[in-house]
Amino acid sequence: MPQPMIWFFVSIAFSLIAWGIVTARSVWPKLRIRPRADALRPLLMLHSFRFLGLALLVPGVVSPDLPPAFAHAAAYGDIVAAILALISLLLLPGAAGVATAWIFNIWGSVDLLNVFYQAGHAGLQAGQLGAAFFLPTLVVPLLLITHGVGFRILLQPQPEPAMQESRRFA
Repeated sequence: MPQPMIWFFVSIAFSLIAWGIVTARSVWPKLRIRPRADALRPLLMLHSFRFLGLALLVPGVVSPDLPPAFAHAAAYGDIVAAILALISLLLLPGAAGVATAWIFNIWGSVDLLNVFYQAGHAGLQAGQLGAAFFLPTLVVPLLLITHGVGFRILLQPQPEPAMQESRRFA
């Protein structure tokens, strides 16, 4: 493995560790006590910026040698994830919003994992990313971690609303 690729993977590993610490100490303690919709909103707002993946399609931002299959998979997967995050934000706190948040979280997670696979399959070299180098080294680790947090929030049992409780006793 060429040395620049080692530094690329070290950067991704450090980013995962750093974002993991930030999330565990600062983000999760605040989100875990909120109702589901309120806890999901900040995560969905963050992911609404996934349109940044379109930078992989801009000549001059990335190397002309960037494999097109990788660039298209990453860019279009990200824009779909951003749209799903925005739709979820609009539909929360209703059941449709929670369902869309599930769809978003599954799509977004699979998309990020697919991009890592596509990068390896295409033989991506770190230098081919050009100015977009910060996406997989800084942004993608944060997005992966927040998808994990999103799944944890979605899987948490929710208290029954007061109206449903009062109907049970009637």
